[in-house]
Amino acid sequence: MENVEIPEYFICPISLQIMKDPVTIVTGITYDRDSIERWLSKNPNSNTICPVTKLHLSRDSNLTPNHTLRRLIQSWCVSNGFNVVDRVLSTPKPPLSKFYLLNLVLDLSVPRTENIKTLEKLEMLAKENNERNKTYMAEVGVHEALVNFLIQCYMKCDTNGLEKALSTLSLIWDYFSSCHENNKVENRKEILIDSITWALGLDRDIENNATIKNHAMSLLRSIIGKANSSTLDRLKPQLFEKIIRVLRESGGNTTTIAQKGVDNALHVILNTSHLCKNRNIMIQSRAIFELIELELNFSSNKKTKELIFEILLNLCSCADGRAQLLSHAAGIAMITKRILKVSPIVDEKAIMILCLITKYSATSGVLQEMLKVKTVSKICTVMQANCASHVKDKAREILRNHFDVWKNSPCVEVATLTRYA
Repeated sequence: MENVEIPEYFICPISLQIMKDPVTIVTGITYDRDSIERWLSKNPNSNTICPVTKLHLSRDSNLTPNHTLRRLIQSWCVSNGFNVVDRVLSTPKPPLSKFYLLNLVLDLSVPRTENIKTLEKLEMLAKENNERNKTYMAEVGVHEALVNFLIQCYMKCDTNGLEKALSTLSLIWDYFSSCHENNKVENRKEILIDSITWALGLDRDIENNATIKNHAMSLLRSIIGKANSSTLDRLKPQLFEKIIRVLRESGGNTTTIAQKGVDNALHVILNTSHLCKNRNIMIQSRAIFELIELELNFSSNKKTKELIFEILLNLCSCADGRAQLLSHAAGIAMITKRILKVSPIVDEKAIMILCLITKYSATSGVLQEMLKVKTVSKICTVMQANCASHVKDKAREILRNHFDVWKNSPCVEVATLTRYA
């Protein structure tokens, strides 16, 4: 099969793969529909050109199905036994029309039992990950309609259709916010976040509770990732309380929230914890305690551990954060155990956390605990390991600052301590 030569005109000039749904544009060149739609969507300005002829194209250029070529490809695939034949032989779906989407938006604006079917159709279109679908959805106001629907769910405390609305918004939000401006949605962002906060706080006996929270957390991550400093500064304590509650439930295995949901929650915390106001709220909500528990009981994923350590470093930049970490019986031990066991990112963040603790919170009890849980020995090991120079500099700083306290301890070799301090 490898020796079969594929006719050149069966190959899409963009994807360089056998075309499944060949369409011809105004320049006379034929492309695979998905490829040319993606090209047009990624180049929405007036300078869009045909990839082959370099002639000007508009984003709304007509795509004419090339049925003759498609039949030739079908016949050739059957004759040569290519495994792409099923995809080529399947009848291509007609291109999405704005009129169809506009009717869905209008249906969604009127409260009725059929709203669930409308939401299912919108979710299915969003899951196709088709660039033209997303462009049309933005142009006819699908995002605004879904935001309004979600807010209405919140205002009425009605979960009917909530899962599908959150799912669809989370699938299309990034595309919408990067390519289109919508002041109506921007002006309602605060109540939109309130709506997501409500969804995250739903009781566990609500149907599809975990799925709703997964979608809500995914949408929240997308919103926070694009939010300006003003929006981040206006976030309410209830939001962080609900996020930390979700993490607490995950660590205790009392829900089925997915790993992705946990990571999305951690990204939200990380992207908001650089503001002092938000840090204080998180600490008051026992975020550090819950992050340690999550790391000990739930986290087996390297990326998750890295996120946890990045957040812990942010929160330990203030005295209350360090105090909360030290109040956890396994706080210093957990930090110590992960050094040189996970990744260079965790090594760096762990050493920086220990540096903050030993610089600003180094009571006699803390320093003795660091001997007891072998933190000092681990720091000496860092000096011998293949770690970044700035990490070793921080490790040396810790050893040097407390050499007089640790040098007489039987828990660490004086010669090793002296060599690196």
